[in-house]
Amino acid sequence: MFTFICLIVSMIVSYFAVYFIALPPINPTSLGFWISILVSMVIALVFTALVTAIREKKRGQENLKEERVVNIFFALGCLIILIMIIGGIISTKIFHVNTYRSQISVENVEFADVIPESASVSDIAIMDTETAEIIGKRAMGSLTELVSQYEVGENYSTISLNNRPMKVSCLEYGGLIKYLNNSSTGVPGYIQVDPVKNTAEFVKTDKPIQYVESAIFSKDLYRHIRSKYLSEIIYDMYFEIDDSGNPYWICPVVKHMAWPFGAEEITDVIIVNACDGSMEKVTVANVPQWVDRVYDGDLLCDYYDSYGTLQSGFWNSVFGNRGCTVTTDDYGYKIIDDDVWLYTGVTSVASDESNLGFLLINERTREAKYFLCAGAEEYSAMSAAEGMVQDLGYTAAFPSIINIAGQPTYICCLKDGSGLVKMYALVNVTQYNLVGTGQTPTDALKSYQQILQANGLKSNTASDNLTETSITVESIEFIAVSGDTTVYIKSTDGKCFKMAFADNEELILIGEGDKLTVTHENTDKPIIDIVSFVR
Repeated sequence: MFTFICLIVSMIVSYFAVYFIALPPINPTSLGFWISILVSMVIALVFTALVTAIREKKRGQENLKEERVVNIFFALGCLIILIMIIGGIISTKIFHVNTYRSQISVENVEFADVIPESASVSDIAIMDTETAEIIGKRAMGSLTELVSQYEVGENYSTISLNNRPMKVSCLEYGGLIKYLNNSSTGVPGYIQVDPVKNTAEFVKTDKPIQYVESAIFSKDLYRHIRSKYLSEIIYDMYFEIDDSGNPYWICPVVKHMAWPFGAEEITDVIIVNACDGSMEKVTVANVPQWVDRVYDGDLLCDYYDSYGTLQSGFWNSVFGNRGCTVTTDDYGYKIIDDDVWLYTGVTSVASDESNLGFLLINERTREAKYFLCAGAEEYSAMSAAEGMVQDLGYTAAFPSIINIAGQPTYICCLKDGSGLVKMYALVNVTQYNLVGTGQTPTDALKSYQQILQANGLKSNTASDNLTETSITVESIEFIAVSGDTTVYIKSTDGKCFKMAFADNEELILIGEGDKLTVTHENTDKPIIDIVSFVR
């Protein structure tokens, strides 16, 4: 009786201790729930064995009691482990094919219908998270009064702020001591990175942010959520701001559609005010418009992978692979109609470094669109861009896909060893040997447009905001700035044009009095950029 009472009491105490530390959801469809019970049981039985061994005086009785404790431990432990193993097996795709493949529905669309033609590339976000972290840390480093106490969180969220792409990350405490020193005042704000302008700034909030992941006790974000929602399975916690710049945490809630542990489905979202801690749980259908990230990119890709591989059944996905498609290894983001859309390539299971098409998925609504576009997958395009600057040793970031003169095109930045952006590249999706590079996105676009024209892939320049003009050269000058040579051409009618010498070395053949037909920007600027020319 003593052993039984000791076991029960120590089990209760140890579970509360484990729960206080780990805060698992009290939910039988969560593996964390069963693991916490198993850990508590081990602690309780070890403690009971020690107490029993000390209490018993006779050697025979001691062995008997220990044997009973070991048997109880073995039986209960096996039961918990058996529950997790059997639960894991019956939750797999082999038993729930329809559930897994129906977690997302995909609409087939035309490329031009979802990716409108770009007249310029100066307003396209092509910064990856790694670069955002570098720029964000440098912006933080300039704030001497903050950098000693806080650090920039590594989990940047890509959001649409008034229809403009932005990356945001909440400041975090720089350690336990720094939390204790600043817990009364809280976190002063967040870092906002503009992936178009390649700039970052610290934004001070009207009220200090009190609830963050690096806080402890009641101000710890996860502990704060768990204090009200004991049984909810929290998928993750994303930092976002609304259109007025107010900070919030977006916390999707998961339920398993393939009982007990499989087919994660986000049914609700807990929205936490980062300043005052007020919480609201809403269904996915009622999430506010300003919320951009309900579904994580990895989860959305898992949804499509199940959809693409299970259309002809489970066994075909394992052996035959007939018609099976999956997403490529990474993904990026695009802003469309003030929503953040994940985009990634789609390839066959037997990948041959080529894409069959591209997938766009809304991170708030899970709306998915697919368009056919056979060509190079993203990493092949990145290698092609790196090959153009191999002498410089730059590496390509994951690209975005855009529409240039009706041609599906990758655009990416090229970074040096320190992670800073040095150049830009545009790579044709269907013919990834066609690559244009430049010091700026506009320079890369001009180079790429010339390549398209030379290969007969660009039939209409008007749609690119370009026009043709016949001029007579009055003077021509070659001016070197920072190692790059720019050619300035003045025409007899008083207009001035410019073009990078590296874009077309035939510029050296032009002289005074020559007649040229130049294709250039349709602009009123005093110095006009030339895309191409014909002598």
